[in-house]
Amino acid sequence: MTGLRWGILATGGIAHAFTHDLRTAGLDPVAVGSRTAASAQAFADEFSIPRAHGGYDALLADPDVDIVYIATPHPMHAENALAAIRAGKHVLVEKPFALNAAEAAAIRDAAAARGVLAMEAMWTRYLPHMERVRELVGSGALGEIRALTADHTQKISADPAHRLNALDLGGGALLDLGVYPVSFAWDILGAPESVVASARLGETGADTEVATIFTHSGGGISTSVTSSRAAGPNTAAVVGTEARIEIDRIWYTPTSFRVIAPDGTVRETYVSDVAGRGMQYQAIAAERLVAEGNLAGDVLPIDETVAIMGTLDDIRRRIGLVYPQEH
Repeated sequence: MTGLRWGILATGGIAHAFTHDLRTAGLDPVAVGSRTAASAQAFADEFSIPRAHGGYDALLADPDVDIVYIATPHPMHAENALAAIRAGKHVLVEKPFALNAAEAAAIRDAAAARGVLAMEAMWTRYLPHMERVRELVGSGALGEIRALTADHTQKISADPAHRLNALDLGGGALLDLGVYPVSFAWDILGAPESVVASARLGETGADTEVATIFTHSGGGISTSVTSSRAAGPNTAAVVGTEARIEIDRIWYTPTSFRVIAPDGTVRETYVSDVAGRGMQYQAIAAERLVAEGNLAGDVLPIDETVAIMGTLDDIRRRIGLVYPQEH
């Protein structure tokens, strides 16, 4: 551990979950910033954080903050991350990392120029069960990986004013939910060589359902289904010639999985034992990367984050989803 001092930028639900897990892991949130002083103070009181700032600029000017967790809606990620980087802070930016690949690249390049870490808070990558999945795949225990499938389907809200349905807030199932299975496919099979996508758009023009098919180098195929209007199984599988991994619901959170031979024999059962939601592992990884001086990342390199945003851009082009900020 480097003992980095964390600043929390924004005080919504995801910031609460992350800060709770920071405390679970014994890490050090020292300041919080919100658009209002009252919201910042209430958050600080809840988590025993020493300083509350009524404004993001004040948080970024705090000399005792080393790294900033950015928890605003994703259309604001680039602006907030770039401001933090200019202030000399490392940044852990909630997923999706930005609105598009161009914004993601701008964050990456600014961080490299300033000599600070920019990392996507794709917390699933850092969970212990996902580490074990990668070990099994890398060891050849599954044989040749032929297929991967995952869904992220939730019944959230049909209210046109809800953030997930508002185009000006980057609404849509793909960027909020679909980023998980897309990133998982990248993690296991690498960059897609071809992309097919189909979607249903809601009343506001934001996507409510998206299905994807990718082919990857080596011939592997991945599929995903995402919905913000209906709750599905939220399971995943990695299928190889010698065995498959079946990940239980909810696959992108701490959960269990089995390694199953072609004849149905269970070769391994993994059960997660994680305190809190599991968001602390990405924070621990960020501190480790800073301590090592590895500002490019490893489990999820920043270049891969930018490239994944490019895949999401490609999907959006195919389903006709354009945000007002991009016109």
